[in-house]
Amino acid sequence: MNGLTMLMGSFAVLLAAYFIYGRFLERKWGTDEQARTPAHEFNDGVDYVPARRSVVFGHEFASIAGAGPINGPIIAAMFGWMPALIWILVGGIFFGAVQDFAALYASVKNKGRTIGYIIELYIGKTGKRLFLLFVWLFSILVIAAFADIVAGTFDGFGSNAAQNEANAAVASTSILFMLAAVGLGFYLFHRQPGGGTSALVAIVLLTACIAAGLTCPLYMSKGFWLHFVFAYIFVASITPVWALLQPRDYLNSFLLVALIAGAFIGIVVSNPTMHIVPFAGFTVNDQQLFPILFVTIACGAVSGFHSLVASGTASKQVDNERDMLPISFGAMLLESLLAVISLVAVGALAVGGVLPSGTPPVVFATAVAGFLAAIGIPQHMTYTVITLAVAAFALTSLDSVARVGRLAFQEVFSDSQADTVPMGPLRRFCANRYLATAVTLLMGYLLSLRGYMDIWPLFGSANQLLAALSLIACAVFLKKTNRAGAMLYLPMVSMLAITFTALGLTIDKLLGKMSVDGAFQVASDGIQLLFAVLLLALGILVAAAGIGKLRGKPEGGRTVAVDPA
Repeated sequence: MNGLTMLMGSFAVLLAAYFIYGRFLERKWGTDEQARTPAHEFNDGVDYVPARRSVVFGHEFASIAGAGPINGPIIAAMFGWMPALIWILVGGIFFGAVQDFAALYASVKNKGRTIGYIIELYIGKTGKRLFLLFVWLFSILVIAAFADIVAGTFDGFGSNAAQNEANAAVASTSILFMLAAVGLGFYLFHRQPGGGTSALVAIVLLTACIAAGLTCPLYMSKGFWLHFVFAYIFVASITPVWALLQPRDYLNSFLLVALIAGAFIGIVVSNPTMHIVPFAGFTVNDQQLFPILFVTIACGAVSGFHSLVASGTASKQVDNERDMLPISFGAMLLESLLAVISLVAVGALAVGGVLPSGTPPVVFATAVAGFLAAIGIPQHMTYTVITLAVAAFALTSLDSVARVGRLAFQEVFSDSQADTVPMGPLRRFCANRYLATAVTLLMGYLLSLRGYMDIWPLFGSANQLLAALSLIACAVFLKKTNRAGAMLYLPMVSMLAITFTALGLTIDKLLGKMSVDGAFQVASDGIQLLFAVLLLALGILVAAAGIGKLRGKPEGGRTVAVDPA
């Protein structure tokens, strides 16, 4: 198998899926282009802010991609390229894209509220609180893993204390991105320029930041950058979306689409050969294909985090209901294409079936830089820009997940997002956005000290269980509003089986490690064990409540706050 055949075949399948299956779902559930979306109805200048389709698509895609579609396929390639490719395509189309569209659709039809609120409305208040606790714990895992990835990407010094120019340039460029995003945000919000003008301004700013960053590298240690990242996401999670989140994601979307386009062209020109076997076996390096493959490749196939972005931030920015399909279904399929590119990258760098050494972002950047060198682009410059793009993925995910975690923590202490009854002093204190952000980030920081590789297995299992719970919530919503939801049942049941198995194996592994590790490792493993047990217990309780509603008869005469369109 050569990489070009794999890429072009996958591209054709994903493109057909959008126009056939995506349009089918849109017709089946129904959209109303004349309806007033939550972004217009509740425009508050902070979370609810209408934006053009391209801007919200950029936010959605940049937020959901993160480092997942790069890390997952490269790690999972140990099982061979065939099972990884099949799961990316089947999972991306029938699991991930369906979940993303359903979550955004349900949220927009319920005043832009989160999956947690949808669970409260259609399943019950207890289910909502359990789900919000699950989301909060999951957000902490994402923050810990991705903050460590970003800090490592910014680290200006190698293991031998030598300066790392590429990482230092990525760090300085990323800071310039943040500053440019604020300026762009004010320009877009107050001047409301047309789409062409906005794109031109964004591209000029993006190019200027990259040029300045490459010439002015910033050499600081990983420890410094870890603290910087947490300070940044604290500010990002409480700042109005138009001032930082929207413009930064819009800027990044150009970089990320350019990365995919460049990698695509590089593969077409170089036509790399896949140096890994199609199938390496059901057990590789003491890892079982089931369930490990399906929790390792999350982003790129199906990821519960996407439902949090769709219902937590994107739904509050949708300008027109006709934008929902490309923003959600389309962004997911583009992420699947990136996952296929990552699989081609690791296959091209493998030697005699042995996977290349180095972290997945390094493997990806090295391979794509090599592809583009075939058309005359300097490999060193390309490597730095690709590393920058990977960091941009992770930072954008951190922007969103910190806000999602903060919102989940706040909702735990409020009866409902629609509750008009004044809260008592204690509840009001706990629902304060500054406190909610600080508590969430502190927990994430403590977990990040062990490094992302130590957290990734638990993160993957929790992420996929979150997908199952989101699918259940959306299925209940569709049933209660007399919409077809059978297409969610197989993904829902499959993800429950996968994730309950994976979390059980994770708990067993952590118990085994704690008997031999030192004091610091035991303490850290103990925290992860607590997280794993809580996530499993919460997942079972929420799933049981949701499935109970699905199996029950329709509740005649119940009035729900939903657009009947």
